[in-house]
Amino acid sequence: DVDGEALATLVVNKLKGVFSVLAIKAPGFGDNKKEMLKDIAVVTGGQIISDEVGLKLDKVELSMLGSARKVVSTKENTTIIEGKGKKEAIESRALQIENERKRTESQFDKDKLTERLAKFAGGVAVIKVGAATEVEQKMRKDKAEDALSATKAAVEEGIVPGGGVALLRTIKVLDNIDISGDEKIGIAILKKALEEPIRQIAQNAGKDGSVIAAEVLKKEGSFGYNAQLDKFEDLIEAGVVDPTKVVRSALENAVSAATTLLTTEAVVVDEPEDKNKNAPPAMPGMPGMY
Repeated sequence: DVDGEALATLVVNKLKGVFSVLAIKAPGFGDNKKEMLKDIAVVTGGQIISDEVGLKLDKVELSMLGSARKVVSTKENTTIIEGKGKKEAIESRALQIENERKRTESQFDKDKLTERLAKFAGGVAVIKVGAATEVEQKMRKDKAEDALSATKAAVEEGIVPGGGVALLRTIKVLDNIDISGDEKIGIAILKKALEEPIRQIAQNAGKDGSVIAAEVLKKEGSFGYNAQLDKFEDLIEAGVVDPTKVVRSALENAVSAATTLLTTEAVVVDEPEDKNKNAPPAMPGMPGMY
């Protein structure tokens, strides 16, 4: 990072028009910051200027600087477009990051390495959302963010048939579990819950949820009900899919919430207020008034 006297010098020279410069805060923290700076150096064809690599600022030459076709910087983000680094060096660096990602067991480190790898693979894009009004723009932005999150989840764990089919298919697995006593009640409740998504989708489309669920259960795989087209088909081929991570997380969270509720001995709620409690008394009726 540039601060103190160095930053002041840059600002003064910028204001005087001596040269055009923009000081940008380095991304990341600690060791991750160092690695990301190395990534930038590889992408732009530049060199890291640091005592650790034996280079000091007073020894910097113009040939050590990196370059790119375009750099767009805002208050929060900086995007480097078409860096002039060598293709072989970029591919080698990307392979190194991929190997580190496979070795690490920390989910935090894995996420950071995945993010860095995506930038090397050219998988970083800027989505600009516009609209005629602020309300419409916010709605479109929310939709874009939802789509982006779903895509990231799909990349992480793959996809399953949508329309509630994936959850419905898991019912057969429950039939093979050896259980007894109260466990049977729990399994029965879970089976009913697993049918609810497809039932609700069918009902929203004006159909009988029980009939639709029974029809889908007759078949296997990704066969399901496409509510938008009002027909049964292979949902994977039709593009009706859900990220596996989203479906799994939804089921896990639902089971966790239900378990917590079942083991709770008491709950605290707000007693509803009587809306008529503080209302003024009614005026007595007058002759001829209705």
